[in-house]
Amino acid sequence: MTVEGRSGTVHTNRLANETSPYLLQHGHNPVDWYPWGQEALNRAREENRPILLSVGYSACHWCHVMERESFEDEQIAELMNRWYVCVKVDREERPDIDHIYMSAVQMMTGQGGWPMTVFLTPDGKPFYGGTYYPPEDRYGRPGFPRILHAVAEAWENRRSEIEEQGGAMVANMRQMSEVDLPESPVTPDLLDRAFQKLRAGWDMRLGGFGGAPKFPQPMILDFLLRYAHRTKRAEPRNMAIFTLEKMAQGGIYDQLGGGFHRYSTDEYWLVPHFEKMLYDNAQLAQSYLHAYQATGDAFYRRIAEETLDYVRREMTAPEGGFYSAQDADSEGVEGKFFVWSQAEVEEVLGAEDALLFSRFYDVTPRGNWEHANILNATAPEESFARSLKMEPEELATRLAEMRHRLFERREQRIKPHRDEKVLTAWNGLMVAAFADAAAILGRDDYRDTAVANAEFVLDNLYENGRLWRTGKAEEEKKRRRGDKERGRGGDAEETNTQHRTPNAGFRVSPIPGFLEDYAYYADGLLRLYEATADWRWLDSAKELVDVMVELFADPEGGPFFSTPVDGEQLVERPRDLTDNATPAGNSVAVDVLLRLAVLTADQDYQRRAASILRQMNPLVAEHPSAFGRLLGAVDFYIGPVKELAVVGSMDDSATRALLAAARASYQPNMVVAVANPADTGHIELPLLQDRPMLDGKPTAYLCENYACKIPTTEPDQLAAQLIR
Repeated sequence: MTVEGRSGTVHTNRLANETSPYLLQHGHNPVDWYPWGQEALNRAREENRPILLSVGYSACHWCHVMERESFEDEQIAELMNRWYVCVKVDREERPDIDHIYMSAVQMMTGQGGWPMTVFLTPDGKPFYGGTYYPPEDRYGRPGFPRILHAVAEAWENRRSEIEEQGGAMVANMRQMSEVDLPESPVTPDLLDRAFQKLRAGWDMRLGGFGGAPKFPQPMILDFLLRYAHRTKRAEPRNMAIFTLEKMAQGGIYDQLGGGFHRYSTDEYWLVPHFEKMLYDNAQLAQSYLHAYQATGDAFYRRIAEETLDYVRREMTAPEGGFYSAQDADSEGVEGKFFVWSQAEVEEVLGAEDALLFSRFYDVTPRGNWEHANILNATAPEESFARSLKMEPEELATRLAEMRHRLFERREQRIKPHRDEKVLTAWNGLMVAAFADAAAILGRDDYRDTAVANAEFVLDNLYENGRLWRTGKAEEEKKRRRGDKERGRGGDAEETNTQHRTPNAGFRVSPIPGFLEDYAYYADGLLRLYEATADWRWLDSAKELVDVMVELFADPEGGPFFSTPVDGEQLVERPRDLTDNATPAGNSVAVDVLLRLAVLTADQDYQRRAASILRQMNPLVAEHPSAFGRLLGAVDFYIGPVKELAVVGSMDDSATRALLAAARASYQPNMVVAVANPADTGHIELPLLQDRPMLDGKPTAYLCENYACKIPTTEPDQLAAQLIR
């Protein structure tokens, strides 16, 4: 499809009607793109053409490069259109397709990544693929036109060979996805072995694991904190705390605006890949909250709050949904929005303040990256203050004020593109982070943000008992809202205690929810119940879990499938088993099942989770770095689990004081049930049965290992019971 304009031919293709910002970015390529669907697959079969599948996501730097170099090139597009049915997929919308064909590319080439380019037979079997291809031979890679010619020639002349190769590839993929492991007992020894393997890869000098590039790995850090809590050993705790400190001091952390970039390209945590992902910031906010609980150090609280404040300010829609990502690039240059020259710093702060700021944040005339400066703390504030014979409080106050002034100046720059689609799974991760922060820090504004998101998702992405994967605000509504309201979603707003009607300006993409959507969002709702004592969130969490079991359980008893039983029939039905940048759907599902089993005493939840853990046991022991979130579930399963019931109204300050005391220390395996005695509708929860208030006061009941402590109305006594 083309439209003639004053400056020449303007192309549009089928992607111009999609909801995904990534697909919309390609909506004016001269490539005759299709979204994944029957229209493209039918055309490939009818014309007996191979499918050229291109997979990426909106914040992917090299995806943008390949688009500029190849997909916007008229001659390359002509080759693609002549020989192939071209299909573009947003990996964040369709993790099932991404998982299947990334597995194929890794089998073919030994590596993977995005952009991903895969050639398929008309019935979807992969036979050739790779990642980024340049427009001509360079970087030791064949040029994309040469690839297009070679694959088309092979399809024309060696089709039977290709069909056989594709069939063999699918057979191998199906065999690899089958989980045929004998169940084995899950014991504390598994956690010991996991720690020893992780310890061997730890960077004791700079924190983290391995060399460049270095990824945050919050699930592994959380496991280390859990393991330290279990064993009372200092070493795993120090490994986690040291890594969290180094990351927060480095350039991977946005020192002015809060929030973490995707990863560090070097081993020092200095030079990030500058995109910011919702899932990273959700998980890292929780890691810093846990570090604050474990240490009492306000530094970790500050990082958690700055990260969540960034999400409220930049990544929250006015209606309550959380956006997906911010690009690395602005004005076509990676990192431009975030870096500084020394002259700019001096202009904003003045000579005296700039001198102090530059010494602390590593700002020099030469720069520390491509003649510019990535802000990073050169030392902990306390030790830096001592070196200047300054009180730490004075330094902290001055630095905070200077950061604010530079942030205000930075707000005048052109911001990176924001991917404004709302993904149910990632919203589940973030609502869990806000709920935990509300409970741990006593922040009502964080509670309101979490509640607004839960209402929004359940009103807009949950229909007839089923979740949808994603949606996005209509462009027309955004224009009416106006540019000045772009960041308003971060402000605390009054929330309705009843579900609102669906938002007419929000367009749902008709992609059924995957396992991770159900598991992540059920986890978020469960944590929101514990933070608010509002029964609707527990009821909704249980409802989602029951649907999850119905749609994704393996009838043969293996781990959950990633796609629903009535979903689209692909070349294989994938399973999500390993924890990568985001946790595996199975890991979160097992964790939620175990927690719900404690709350509800439903032993079917317990049996199902335990069976998956017993099957996964050998893989976890051999490759612990690939199962960080599942290791947390193992820790919970082994126990002991603390069961805390608090009976009292949340409107009563004494009830809130008991809960604050419970959350003042790090208790990773604690389940909390709260009930107002006046609310008789949900007292059937086993943790709350036959537990009255003592002397008319809010009362806490703590049990562990099938034994209960003396009920107490005193926060100090409850805190003492928890740490014994």
